[in-house]
Amino acid sequence: MQMKLLLVGATGTVGTAIATAFEAEGDEVVRVGYASGDQTVDLADPTSVRALVDAAGPIDGIVCSAGVAQFGPVEELDDQAYQSSIANKLMGQVNLVRFGLESLREGASFTLTTGTLSVRPTPGTAAVAMVGGALEAFVRAAALDLDGRYRVNAVSPGWVAESRQAMGLEPMPGIWADDLAQYYVMAVHGDANGEVFEAEKPLEVALG
Repeated sequence: MQMKLLLVGATGTVGTAIATAFEAEGDEVVRVGYASGDQTVDLADPTSVRALVDAAGPIDGIVCSAGVAQFGPVEELDDQAYQSSIANKLMGQVNLVRFGLESLREGASFTLTTGTLSVRPTPGTAAVAMVGGALEAFVRAAALDLDGRYRVNAVSPGWVAESRQAMGLEPMPGIWADDLAQYYVMAVHGDANGEVFEAEKPLEVALG
């Protein structure tokens, strides 16, 4: 079934791959970025998030591959580092669900993005891991409230291969953006609810 989807974070490497994957399924994708795209949004600003979903009209799903959180040793992260991480990556995505309920057709879905640092943190990731873990808890709980009306899931990527290359590292261990995009397609076109899909290897490998 063809869907109309709002894709937040559509202008980067991963977002572009996700948009392409949905369009290959025949879906209509409204590409949303921070400074460019069909529409723009500042996830850290609730007013901006509400304006985005209000302008979208009836849609079949909201997918978010955006969200910024601050890296750094825990003793060096100040109040602003934590506050900005919560406002953007956590509450920005939570608000897409809260406000999006007013625009989504019944039976539609929300697909958010966390990250495997929430369960396997490394040094310097306290704020990132914190908001990722909170977001995963929100997904599981919100899905219970909305069950039978809407679905809420999250994709939890590991290292993205293209990002590793940009840092001068070998692409592996990582997952290519095109492979990562298939997890979002599965979340939207499947029937899962309240799931967090760890995405560290191609979907066909993960499914065995």
